[in-house]
Amino acid sequence: MKQRRIELLAPAKNLECGLEAINHGADAVYIGAPKFGARSAAVNSLEDIAVLVEHAHLYRARVYVTLNTILKDEELEETEALIGELHRIGVDALIVQDMGITRLNLPPIALHASTQMDNRTPEKVRFLADAGFRQVVLARELALSEIKKIHDTCPNLPLEVFVHGALCVSYSGQCYVSEACSGRSANRGECAQFCRLPFTLVDANEQEIIKNKHLLSLKDLNRSQELEELLDAGVSSFKIEGRLKDVSYVKNVTAAYRQALDRIMARRSEFVRASSGKTIHAFTPQLNKSFSRGFTTYFLHGRDKEIFSFDTPKSLGEEMGVFKEARENFLVVSGVKPFNNGDGVCYLDEQGRLQGFRVNRVDSNKLYPQEMPHLKRRTILYRNFDQEFEKILSRKSAERKLGLEMTLTDHASGYSLTLADEDGCRVTLSLPYAKELARTPQADNLKNQLAKLGNTPFEVQKITVDLSDNWFIPASILAAFRRDAVEELLRVRRITYRREEAVWKKTTHPYVQKALTYLGNVMNSQAAEFYREHGVEAVEPAYEQQPVPEAVLMFCKHCLRYSMGWCPTHQHVRSPYKEPYTLVSADGRRFRLEFDCKNCQMKVKAEH
Repeated sequence: MKQRRIELLAPAKNLECGLEAINHGADAVYIGAPKFGARSAAVNSLEDIAVLVEHAHLYRARVYVTLNTILKDEELEETEALIGELHRIGVDALIVQDMGITRLNLPPIALHASTQMDNRTPEKVRFLADAGFRQVVLARELALSEIKKIHDTCPNLPLEVFVHGALCVSYSGQCYVSEACSGRSANRGECAQFCRLPFTLVDANEQEIIKNKHLLSLKDLNRSQELEELLDAGVSSFKIEGRLKDVSYVKNVTAAYRQALDRIMARRSEFVRASSGKTIHAFTPQLNKSFSRGFTTYFLHGRDKEIFSFDTPKSLGEEMGVFKEARENFLVVSGVKPFNNGDGVCYLDEQGRLQGFRVNRVDSNKLYPQEMPHLKRRTILYRNFDQEFEKILSRKSAERKLGLEMTLTDHASGYSLTLADEDGCRVTLSLPYAKELARTPQADNLKNQLAKLGNTPFEVQKITVDLSDNWFIPASILAAFRRDAVEELLRVRRITYRREEAVWKKTTHPYVQKALTYLGNVMNSQAAEFYREHGVEAVEPAYEQQPVPEAVLMFCKHCLRYSMGWCPTHQHVRSPYKEPYTLVSADGRRFRLEFDCKNCQMKVKAEH
């Protein structure tokens, strides 16, 4: 049976998040470089990335660096130098969007195609595979059947799919509204999160359909129950969103998906973990205790009406119960989950706005808040900050250990200690030492001393003591011998780690289109030349370089007509309102909606 290596890929805002992602079970981590990543607020120094690389490689885990913005011509030389430095410090792959990078003088480092490339068809993914990309991040909007079709077309190409975290309402890489409204380009790492703003939806007669709601804000992705289906569809890399999330989020979500994947692998031997070691968590991960706007599987099983979060773009957390009544200085609640002192509680008021309060003290079903809120009876209460859970995560909450076998033998001039780990790395050290018979049996004592591996990455699975007689070795001598052997094994693990070598070769196979509009995101001459070499006859500049009048600013699988129950294709219901519809922001800006039923998309355009 052919086995497939399965990767759990976790985000890292910074070094701390990256280290904890590895400790909590990630097979790979993706992190921002000092520049040119699609999250300009999540950059890291080369020194920090180097520390993360060393820690990750110890467990045969990988580090991917995001260089997934589109680049100006004057930035290419700096990008080329940065890539050289990233390769020098041991980074395993780069996640990129700009095809201009492929024409630089690259070291032998693997390139992964970012979801910003809008990877949603078998033809596009096949092109990228033939061009030399070693992994492709698929669009979040794809259904299981579409993922499987891509895998069947490119069976040897690892496919990376988002399984958890925040959702962009527009196809990634195809959103220009932030640039158009504020000069902050999502393709340049500076998204202004336009989609989380409140809007009023009006019809062609200016009649209000829905007022002051977050109509483009989606729930968060949670596919923890769909992992086996994704594996069977051909997914190899399970990606957690969150390069702006804090370390407790990374710990909790990584642990949850690690445990879920391990349960599947325990009974499906055709899937094997992509890195080494066993992770022991000191807590029970619970996804609803980390930031979320409510959960959705998105379009994995087709259209689902419950993908949006119209009331608030903020975290609701877990539903706890309902408010019953208020007394002089406390609230009486009804629910099955207990609150803790210090919890953060939120609720939606009568106008649908998110409100919240902090709990000073809890006494059974009585909550004593810092300030008494004004609540309507039967209001649903949510906990968006669990004091006790966060306290657990603020401490050491996981250990990752590599399996180790130890053998102690003797020879004419002393002793030998052999260490062999789960990946086949092996060292033998000799200790010249005068032999002395012990007065009491020593085998158990020697094993106990050898097993004291403390804060090392190793955990003993088997110890063999094979001595010619009942020799006595002082505890201090044996401890130093063990430490030296462990240090040598760590050195061997580091030097035997093998990165994927990927030499970029020039290709000329035809691209999937003959002409590229602003949607191609071509911002530099090298990217334009790449597409011309692959048969593209007309290449227009990126929107950031040359704004396009009447351009579509967002391409959304999310459809407001469907969300309202008026989809002519799926729901066969006629809207009581006259089209076209317009979104009106709080500051009066207007955005016309177009419904492309043939491609099942909603398009957003600025109204002039």
